Amino acid sequence: MKKYFIVSIISLFAVAAAAAQSRQPSTAIKPFVVKSKQSLAELEQKLAADKTDVASKNLTVTKAEDIIGGAGMETRVAVQHDTRRSGDQVELHDKSDDVYYVLKGEATLELGGSMVDAKEATPGEWRAKTVTGAQSVKIKEGDIVMVPRGTPHRRTVTGKGFSMILIKIFEDPLPK
Repeated sequence: MKKYFIVSIISLFAVAAAAAQSRQPSTAIKPFVVKSKQSLAELEQKLAADKTDVASKNLTVTKAEDIIGGAGMETRVAVQHDTRRSGDQVELHDKSDDVYYVLKGEATLELGGSMVDAKEATPGEWRAKTVTGAQSVKIKEGDIVMVPRGTPHRRTVTGKGFSMILIKIFEDPLPK
């Protein structure tokens, strides 16, 4: 019986070792991306120069270009430029965090508080016309802001334009 027990233990270790040895490193699902300060500045200038929709009566004019993201990714990185942004609804994400890095200009953020009469626009994405108890924060070039999931937020831009890098971190990979 003792001999059978020892053989069983050795067999289990052998199987575990074989399984561990067959495991291989993962492979990248997308190519890596390197953007120099100059290439980001050129992209920001391109978005700012795009005058599409500027004559619109829409209170929000945002241009964006993704640098990385998409199907299978938990992260989206985009450069966004707001010509103007006013009167947007407050938003809240159940399953994603936002990080903003301000490249140019100034904006006012409303952060935190409680959404009033929130409606689920799409699964896990909430919108409301108003928020109570939010803090108003002015942000400018060089600032970084972390907006954790579950935080009501809204951005207003009234100056000469505003550009930022948006890093969105999803709880799960985006569907393929």
